[in-house]
Amino acid sequence: IILENNWEDHKVFFYDKNLQDKFKSSQLNIGEHLPDCTYFITTCENLIANDGSLLVSSNQLAEKKLNEFPNNVIVFATTSQIVPTISEGLREIKSKNPNKLPTNITTIKHFKLQEEKDFLSYGSSTKNLYLLLLEDL
Repeated sequence: IILENNWEDHKVFFYDKNLQDKFKSSQLNIGEHLPDCTYFITTCENLIANDGSLLVSSNQLAEKKLNEFPNNVIVFATTSQIVPTISEGLREIKSKNPNKLPTNITTIKHFKLQEEKDFLSYGSSTKNLYLLLLEDL
């Protein structure tokens, strides 16, 4: 993805330090400030099957809004993260975090940069999203 988009010399942003550690040997140009970065590498809480959205929270985004992140997002997920509905995804978040629920829970579901604005997508943040789905079942 990085080579295909000619991002080798562009800065990448990681919020998840564990994920960043997995890329230490890849010599990525890691940026410290979001506005300086061309792309963002992250994970997600769940993949929602019935509408194709990604459920994310403060575990991936901290307290930032989606529109503060670069337009290009690479998401790592596993097949065990696929759930049928948003309700099921929220239940999983609650069961994984019984003592302290993450905040800033939202979905990413508009993946095309919009040519025209319409009231159904008002306030949505569109992203160029690359999903790397890893088999773990």
